[in-house]
Amino acid sequence: MAKLLSCVLGPRLYKIYRERDSERAPSGVPETPTSVTAPPSSSWASVFWSISYYSSPFAFFYLYRKGYLSLSKVVPFSHYAGTLLLLLAGVACLRGIGRWTNPQYRQFITILEATHRNQSAENKRQLANYNFDFKSWPVDFHWKEPSSRKESRGGPSYQGVALLRPEPLHRGTADTLLNRVKKLPCQITSYLVAHTLGRRMLYPGSVYLLQKALMPVLLQGQARLVEECNGRRAKLLACDGNEIDTMFVDRRETSEPQGQKLVICCEGNAGFYEVGCISTPLEAGYSVLGWNHPGFAGSTGVPFPQNEANAMDVVVQFAIYRLGFQPQDIIIYAWSIGGFTATWAAMSYPDISAVILDASFDDLVPLALKVMPDSWRGLVTRTVRQHLNLNNAEQLCRYQGPVLLIRRTKDEIITTTVPEDIMSNRGNDLLLKLLQYRYPCVMAEEGLRVVRQWLEASSQLEEAASIFSRWEVEEDWCLSVLRSYQAERGPDFPWSVGSEASAQLRGHTLHPAPGPELPDALAPLATTLALVLKEWDGGRCEEGSSYL
Repeated sequence: MAKLLSCVLGPRLYKIYRERDSERAPSGVPETPTSVTAPPSSSWASVFWSISYYSSPFAFFYLYRKGYLSLSKVVPFSHYAGTLLLLLAGVACLRGIGRWTNPQYRQFITILEATHRNQSAENKRQLANYNFDFKSWPVDFHWKEPSSRKESRGGPSYQGVALLRPEPLHRGTADTLLNRVKKLPCQITSYLVAHTLGRRMLYPGSVYLLQKALMPVLLQGQARLVEECNGRRAKLLACDGNEIDTMFVDRRETSEPQGQKLVICCEGNAGFYEVGCISTPLEAGYSVLGWNHPGFAGSTGVPFPQNEANAMDVVVQFAIYRLGFQPQDIIIYAWSIGGFTATWAAMSYPDISAVILDASFDDLVPLALKVMPDSWRGLVTRTVRQHLNLNNAEQLCRYQGPVLLIRRTKDEIITTTVPEDIMSNRGNDLLLKLLQYRYPCVMAEEGLRVVRQWLEASSQLEEAASIFSRWEVEEDWCLSVLRSYQAERGPDFPWSVGSEASAQLRGHTLHPAPGPELPDALAPLATTLALVLKEWDGGRCEEGSSYL
């Protein structure tokens, strides 16, 4: 009877993977077909429940206007509701009986219960052969584990990790009780907008109906990672109580040297690790750790900036203290809105190896203003700053390590006008803010003008060649001078190189490093950008270059 009850209340089983050979190469092709259990018909009930949940305010308003919420009408309605609940209970019991008669499900529920009692390596290995409702997956890593917190710099609290807070809109104004009362209506409006329309527009992947439509694709993506790449799924518990769904592919035992490096992938606003940018470092032979935003697929919670940072913190801690990677061997790779968590990790863990931002932006406010009416400008700015403040550039400037920025010249999402207007791409602003912080003397008036000239060129290679010829740039000399500067004054930014420049400062520009396989910014991994400075002082030439 206990086993029957477990089958009635047990999680939904989606897929049974074949038994994996630990000695098989990670890139091997599955030799046997995978056993799949079809999702039960009750899954449609969850879809209807989701639709009813979001439409309930309109339904109640309609019923109230029609007079159906009176006592004489509610009593008969409660009878119908009770009958429906009994019918659903009967369906659940029939489903449990069907599971109980299925030997595969009985074996699965036995392994799941044994793993919850004892998370031994053997129990977890057997449980990894099943793909089921992630709510029932046991927690593999806790943010408060002593081994992960004894060396951290204070670590997060239950309130969450530290974020950079925006400055008040009206500095110097006395924060009196009267001012607080005056601001209250605006704050309430901003809160409602952020927690209803704003969050779903910013992270459409957190909408349940979209996830339900993508469920077959996500299941196929998980099967590929587990069966073909020998991926290991894990549940991480963040400091805010959210459970984060992760997938780790270990390449350290292969002959490829890049397998010793771990790439942590941060997906976009509708991306999932099952089908996201995780494939790029996998194809390159790196060890990879993918994770889903809070509220995406198996991860719980909602994707607000604080929750995003909390999730990223436990992911990095998991990589360091459970998977055994040193920060110097970790690369953060982010797509689009994933740049927020990537730059937060770079700011909070300055020893990580590098940061790669693909199709990302500097700040959310200009992009939010683009899609909202002009009359809402004040409300949009206030809402973003208080509840959805994705300040990528500000966080990235706190990181001292190497950065690779990839600009997509046909991107429609992070442009403030049209894709053809390449200077409206906010990736340009992210680059400029980083350069202005790291090289404030170089990025002066004329230098900033030349950099913008290169960024707005229709053909970057031709424009770079023209500018190189105009300023007579010698890249090797530039590199040697900046390396000398780094040796004398240390690597920490900002650098004061160019502070003694005379009035004859000619110019500086960004140029792509040569490589026939990367002809322009449309290439998948684009090209490394180099800052080149040339200044003349009394006939003596001092040149420098630094790769970001």
